[in-house]
Amino acid sequence: MDDGKIIELYLDRSEQAITETSRKYGRYCHYVAYSILRSDQDAEECVNDTYLRAWNAIPPHRPRRLQTFLGKITRNLSLNRWEKLSAERRGAGQIPMVLDELAECVPDGESAESAVEDMVIRDILRRFLRRLPDETRRIFVRRYWYMSSVGEIAKQYGLTENQVAVTLFRARKKLKTMLEKEDIRV
Repeated sequence: MDDGKIIELYLDRSEQAITETSRKYGRYCHYVAYSILRSDQDAEECVNDTYLRAWNAIPPHRPRRLQTFLGKITRNLSLNRWEKLSAERRGAGQIPMVLDELAECVPDGESAESAVEDMVIRDILRRFLRRLPDETRRIFVRRYWYMSSVGEIAKQYGLTENQVAVTLFRARKKLKTMLEKEDIRV
């Protein structure tokens, strides 16, 4: 079923919307959640919570791209769950490492003007990603959106871990430079 019809099911408050969403995007949402949580059970709970959030958000919201909408919800829920779980057990994993890597080129969000700055940063990030070569963009997104390990990325793209690490380092450096040119404090 196409996305427009699925969204219409949500707007009509038909429970079939959840069934169709699960059928079309269940595996994708699970992948997003599992990439962060590394637990099938926790990922499945986040996916189910994603369906509930989508149900509550549509209407009034009408997403332009259902997959992106669901992916963002799933990612945010998964990060929140990870944060809660890590506070409980202080486990090691990709998320602290990924966040540390990005900390060197992304500004601290504690300032009063952070909401406006967030919008500006989103725009800069879109432009930054568009300017990257395809492979570099895919590697960057895999690492910082899906939170894949360097080893997983290397294996997927047939590269060495060192090549992936260097690619990510250079991309972060370019992002930092671009943010600084736009007067974003890093």
